[in-house]
Amino acid sequence: MTVNVEFLFDVGSPNAYFCHRVIPAIEARTGVRFSYVPVLLGGLFKLANNRSPAEAFAGIPNKRAYDQLEIDRFVQRHGLTAYRFNPHFPVNTLKIMRGAVAAQALGCFAPYVEAVYAAMWEQQRDMADEAQILAVLAAAGLDGPALLAKSQAPEVKAALLTNTEQAHARGAFGSPTFFVGDQIYFGKDRLREVEDAIAQASVR
Repeated sequence: MTVNVEFLFDVGSPNAYFCHRVIPAIEARTGVRFSYVPVLLGGLFKLANNRSPAEAFAGIPNKRAYDQLEIDRFVQRHGLTAYRFNPHFPVNTLKIMRGAVAAQALGCFAPYVEAVYAAMWEQQRDMADEAQILAVLAAAGLDGPALLAKSQAPEVKAALLTNTEQAHARGAFGSPTFFVGDQIYFGKDRLREVEDAIAQASVR
């Protein structure tokens, strides 16, 4: 049975970055490829009446400290030694998420996503700055001017908006969100459940 697994992501989420780094191992174990779906996290937050953890728990020091502990544990468990917190966080990701949709249209989606994730969460680049975006894409061998030009096309803007609205309609309220078939899972801490659901669906 073919299993449809979707990863709803925004490059501005560090937890989505962690998932991006761990997904290849899950794909290797299960033989199932994840379908990456670009969404705009800020737009999804507005639709869901949600806030980022940094904002929501700003006044709860123990919760913030525990969240950092869980990040440290996840990084250590999966050997994500390249991870560096981005000093520009939170970053307005509208340009790069529209760029992700543009990259789908131009046939360079996977290298685009890898380049911007690495720039954001390993190289500590300011990925809201157009000059930085162009430099990152050029270093990755991608046509940055063409991608940014395509990202302004009405159909690209509409596609990102539609992805975001459909994510909310299906129950999403943040990123990383996963769908295994029609079953929703949220957060990097649900990756084990996602893998279990893939395995169960694969044997039906």
